[in-house]
Amino acid sequence: MNNSQNAVEVKDLTIGYGDFIVLKDLNFSVKKGEIFAILGGSGCGKSTILKHIIGLHKPKSGEILVNGKSMVNATESEREKLMLEFGVLYQSSALFSSLTLEENIALPLNEFTDLPPELISALARTKLSLVNLSGFEGFAPAEISGGMKKRAGLARALALDPGILFFDEPSAGLDPISSAELDRLILDLRDTLGTTMIIVTHELDSIFSIADHVIILDKEIKGITEEGNPLELRKNTKNSWVKEFLTRSDLRP
Repeated sequence: MNNSQNAVEVKDLTIGYGDFIVLKDLNFSVKKGEIFAILGGSGCGKSTILKHIIGLHKPKSGEILVNGKSMVNATESEREKLMLEFGVLYQSSALFSSLTLEENIALPLNEFTDLPPELISALARTKLSLVNLSGFEGFAPAEISGGMKKRAGLARALALDPGILFFDEPSAGLDPISSAELDRLILDLRDTLGTTMIIVTHELDSIFSIADHVIILDKEIKGITEEGNPLELRKNTKNSWVKEFLTRSDLRP
């Protein structure tokens, strides 16, 4: 591995809860500027990996490096500093219903910067513009569609100009048109901002449209069963389960 080219490196990682092991001996890296997807059937540990990478849980063993710095062995202040490199789009968008879209996007700016209110307002409006929500600054989350909520959540994830964006099932609950629009937006943001994207998803259309590299988890082996470019894997894999996974929409539970 060339560390200078990797935004995230996972080495010999074992994760779980209590005595239960979810995944073991994981090794993979995410290149800077890459759209990287974590795939697998229900209950295989996709979201659990995400929570460990962003520092919400500590692994049982192994290492997680973010831009070459350890998340596992960092002090609390060091971990908090590393986490400022992250932006997260949650499955539910997690917008505060009592705030306008502009106020939602301004939250992390108010919390983590000393910028004056007028500049924070301008930056919040700029982030909304990046996700094609100009003109909706004063709207409440209840007044916009599900696809617009996802984009507003993405604008908030971009508020602090993170180097790495995490997505937890970004297309969940969206119709096919809204899902395709979100995919195009993710590609545009990666190309214009150079942001690294790490996505947990099971949406095959999105995977083949946007992902540069994927890992596929199998809960039977508690690890990675295959990895690579999704289009190449679909064409060339010798693993019968991976072949079925990538060519059918009904995933193994």
